[in-house]
Amino acid sequence: MPAVVVTGARQTGKSTLAQSLAPGPRRFFSLDDLDVLESARREPELIVGGEQPVTLDEVQREPSILLAVKREIDKLRRRGQFLLTGSANLLLMGKVSESLAGRASYLTLWPMTRREQLGMGTCGIWEQLVAEDERSWPDIIDAQNVESEDWRALSRRGGFPTPAVELQTADERAIWFDGYIRTYLERDLQDLSAIEALPDFRRLMRVACHRLGGILNQASLGRDVAIPQPTVHRYLNLLEASYLLVRVPAYSVNRTKRLIKSPRLFWGDTGVALHLAETIEPGGEHLENIVLCDLLAWRDSRLDRAEIFYWRTHAGEEVDFVVETSGRLLPIEIKSTTRPRIDDARHLRTFLSQYQKAEKGLLLHSGDQVEWLTPDVLSAPWWKVI
Repeated sequence: MPAVVVTGARQTGKSTLAQSLAPGPRRFFSLDDLDVLESARREPELIVGGEQPVTLDEVQREPSILLAVKREIDKLRRRGQFLLTGSANLLLMGKVSESLAGRASYLTLWPMTRREQLGMGTCGIWEQLVAEDERSWPDIIDAQNVESEDWRALSRRGGFPTPAVELQTADERAIWFDGYIRTYLERDLQDLSAIEALPDFRRLMRVACHRLGGILNQASLGRDVAIPQPTVHRYLNLLEASYLLVRVPAYSVNRTKRLIKSPRLFWGDTGVALHLAETIEPGGEHLENIVLCDLLAWRDSRLDRAEIFYWRTHAGEEVDFVVETSGRLLPIEIKSTTRPRIDDARHLRTFLSQYQKAEKGLLLHSGDQVEWLTPDVLSAPWWKVI
């Protein structure tokens, strides 16, 4: 494609990726530089024009430059001409009138997966699990040469490279997370939309962190923080556009129902969520969030599209995540216990009985045993899968 757009939350490593891996000589411009930003507003053709390929970093700070990029692409139509990075989902930004449709491919860079933090350069083994026969799952999982760890420690450090890899103490990470949130509120957010009352917005973020893993009810959320429901709706959209908030839709064979059912609420990084909530001890919902973040990194790096849902019945039966690919449904239940019981698999079995496309289910736990709890539900340590 003439352009590649790499988007993701601030500090996931987009700039480092763009500067380190883009082949050949390129001109590099960061719109975090105020002089470059002013040039992008006044004379964008001087930045995007010319024969040499161009990398534009943090392009969301001046979305109008995308019109100049489009004109230059249409003039030259050369593969790899532009590499754009942005700390917001350009497709969800109200200020963006040009999506570069047909001219760009999009890649989302999520915070580092656990295996990336271990230096393995990958995400979990989801591709093997959805591609191979279910009977081979125990052998695939047992073959993983990866060390165990406490999921609580992983949830506290999150996946942003600096706190996850470089910083060693809880106090150092707390300082980093506080600075990250302040930067987001005081600068990055203003690039996306005007926020009249930052204290209200921060209060909403804190309450949303306390409801992590729950089913989203915007009216109830608005009552708790004393904010009108339309404002809650706009604020949540901003959090999602900047990759801090993740909404997991409900699974249904009827695709229309997927759109109208209430989603579950998660965060793009558990370290940020715990810091915002001022929570010291992570709960089981944070382990679910860790698995979700790994699934998102896998989903957005594969060519064939996969979707991630949750499943819930009117009777209250629920499966944490349902992965849908072109050929398979994979229901996943997550338990923080070290010794899962057959009763822990009952909702998975209900799901399997209702959807023939799903033949087996996966129950992830914090122990170290891989075994079939029932003929159709395999229990496995979370740390061997992600």
